[in-house]
Amino acid sequence: MAQDEFDQTSGNLLLTTLSAVAPGTELRDGLERILRGRTGALIVLGFDPSVEAMCSGGFVLDVPFSATRLRELSKMDGALVVDYQAGRIVRAAVQLLPDPSITTTESGTRHRTAERVAKQTSFPVLAVSQSENIVTLYVSSISHPLEDPEKLASRTKQALTTLERYRDRLDEVSATLSGLEIEDVVTVRDVATVAGRQEMVWRIAEEVAGLLAELGVNGRLLRLQFEELIAGVDTGRSLLISDYVDLGGSGRSVGEVTADLSKVSPTNLMEAGTVAQVLGLAETANQVDAPLSPKGHRMLSRVPRLPPAIADRIASHFGSLQNILAATLADLMGVEGVGELRARAVREGLSRIAESSVIDRLS
Repeated sequence: MAQDEFDQTSGNLLLTTLSAVAPGTELRDGLERILRGRTGALIVLGFDPSVEAMCSGGFVLDVPFSATRLRELSKMDGALVVDYQAGRIVRAAVQLLPDPSITTTESGTRHRTAERVAKQTSFPVLAVSQSENIVTLYVSSISHPLEDPEKLASRTKQALTTLERYRDRLDEVSATLSGLEIEDVVTVRDVATVAGRQEMVWRIAEEVAGLLAELGVNGRLLRLQFEELIAGVDTGRSLLISDYVDLGGSGRSVGEVTADLSKVSPTNLMEAGTVAQVLGLAETANQVDAPLSPKGHRMLSRVPRLPPAIADRIASHFGSLQNILAATLADLMGVEGVGELRARAVREGLSRIAESSVIDRLS
């Protein structure tokens, strides 16, 4: 597995596990009970032959999972193994014997074992510190301490404020690009600026999503605000790439282009030349003032009740936004799936969008 694919898989598992240990879940209730009892614990959230092979001693169980059982069984020395998908506790008081050659940055015995088990298996591992009263989640090579819900909520609110500010700026540059598209005066710099802003917003959104997952039921209202702020961002990224990147010529998909953008450092995302090179719009950073012409995907997506499949056919048929804007009803009706009513709706919709974009640009 490639490193970027591995990182993405680990990140998805971390997000899923954070949701499972969020406030309001039975697993988090069990962890809170262990913390209050100050006994410490080592809990593997998964069971398969690889986990069974590293278990030594202890007790073989097969009992339904509950917060109280988790607390009582943690009083014994050794680790707990929970088949969390099945909702069963399958081992208690076992000694875990992971491969000692696996590198670990931890010093305590419990946490060293937890990190090695997480790296050796595909399952998350929880280590509850008896002395520091902290829960640490290990997922593959990721170590994540669980935060106090109140502190986490405060940090989430701050992150949402940052996301809102960046989203406002993204909306501004996107509106400017729409006006330039209507006037047919788009440059590489304009497109790279929007793409860089989209990537910034998406990265902040991913961080906020992790915080909300960890907040669980305590973040319900914040999640509504979050979903409103990120509405249309992912679709906007795909449409921008479809409009300007030569996907056929470069042999890349939309997903591969966004993956390439995700590797750009935050500082370089502010550099139009660097972003343009990643997109394949320029060979050097000095070509940012070269003209570009959109295919029309972004503009067609704003036409009310126009199915994406039909929009794609129209964009492919005419090749550029200017050709679409200049098309007659008869021209539009030449596209498969476009009848007279739909052709008229497309023309009227684009006319309103064009007028609105020019007014916004001049105001």
